[in-house]
Amino acid sequence: MMTSFNRNASFKRSTSLSRRALSVSSTRVCRLSWVSRLFQVLVVIGSLISFLIAIGCGYMYVLPSLSQAFHGYGIAKLNGSLSSCNIFDGIWVPDDSYPLYNATECPFVEQGFNCLGNGRRDKDYLRLRWKPKDCDIPRFTVKRILEMLRSKRVVFVGDSMSRTQWESLICLLMTGVEDKKSVYEINGNKITKRIRYLGVRFSSFNFTVEFFRSVFLMQQGSMPRHAPKRVKSTLRLDKLDNISNYWVNSDVLIFNTGQWWVPGKLFQSGCYFQVGNSLKLGMPIPTAYRTALGTWGSWVERNINTNRTRVFFRTFEPSHWSDQTRRFCNVTQFPSLEERGRDRSLFSDTALEVVKNMTVPITVLHITSMSALRSDAHVGNSSDSPSTPDCSHWCLPGVPDVWNEIVLSYLLTDYGFISDEWVSRCRVDKHGFGGRSFEQASYQNLQPTSTNGSARKPEKLNNLDLS
Repeated sequence: MMTSFNRNASFKRSTSLSRRALSVSSTRVCRLSWVSRLFQVLVVIGSLISFLIAIGCGYMYVLPSLSQAFHGYGIAKLNGSLSSCNIFDGIWVPDDSYPLYNATECPFVEQGFNCLGNGRRDKDYLRLRWKPKDCDIPRFTVKRILEMLRSKRVVFVGDSMSRTQWESLICLLMTGVEDKKSVYEINGNKITKRIRYLGVRFSSFNFTVEFFRSVFLMQQGSMPRHAPKRVKSTLRLDKLDNISNYWVNSDVLIFNTGQWWVPGKLFQSGCYFQVGNSLKLGMPIPTAYRTALGTWGSWVERNINTNRTRVFFRTFEPSHWSDQTRRFCNVTQFPSLEERGRDRSLFSDTALEVVKNMTVPITVLHITSMSALRSDAHVGNSSDSPSTPDCSHWCLPGVPDVWNEIVLSYLLTDYGFISDEWVSRCRVDKHGFGGRSFEQASYQNLQPTSTNGSARKPEKLNNLDLS
């Protein structure tokens, strides 16, 4: 009996201990499960809070940019690469705020380019604005631009298309000047194609906007000895124009060349290519153009301090002649819907290739495609010589104004004014330059430096005929 009782008691104690152990184990498991679930909940809550904070920061950062973008303005962050926007890819849209100036009131517009003043009746060509697909060109305040250019020197180098752009910029800037007489040509010259140098001074702001006529950018030479009779002159593809020293001390330098690189201006007038002492009678124009731009690029790399000078190269400007003879010119009332092959140019492609391989920053103003649509914007018969049609040059106001708006957009970026002006999605090449003052009061005071570092006496450029 006693033995049976002890066994039963022992069994009961064992069972009781087992139950207690199971109870304690179960409690620990429950506690661990609860802690695990609590940890998971905290992780979810933490993630949610982090997500809300990120959304809030993004909201605070993005909303102002979106708000300003919808109104044609924006904030550009220049401490990194901006999101993609090709400013030269877009469309022309009607805008009643154009034109930006009255050519008749601007004394620096050649009479031949003042189409409205020469009797053109339709005005639709005046009221068009360039709209890039993914951004907007800033609508700048002229007063701000004038202050930005204070004590600077802006230089255009090229052919008559460059001179047209030069005239356009002067007229744009003059709209913000109260005393018009404070803006004058340095030597008192009238604006004509016969003069190799024209400089307009904005005396109230101490800056100049200058034009150097260099249609090839290269040096032109006389007929070499023992050359064939058909050779009257040469174009030295290995030497930049002999007035190139005058381009160096500038803050903004804008080049172009292309319109004269045609047989009629070269071979048919007896001008052939030369490299060193060798006459290149059989060299085709595209090869010569590529050689010339290589020489130009090397000159820029050696002579231009791009920490100071912002260098641009504007691509080829398409014409809209009705045939290859350039005798018939059909100026349309509205822009063309298709480029019809005018959006591409061997000259433009060559410029892009040369600049791509340069060791200093150059901004290419690739205006070929955007200008190809403007068959409505040429001079046509609305010139001072209506019997001679012109489907190469542009009316003013007109397309060159947009080229200058783009240039000013780049300069606004360089000078830090862009936060009020530029849509943040636009890609702007950021090559800043420091602004040294331009103190010369006239062209005669310019003292370009020669290759040995000594001051060189300026040569007379006035009335030099290169036509």
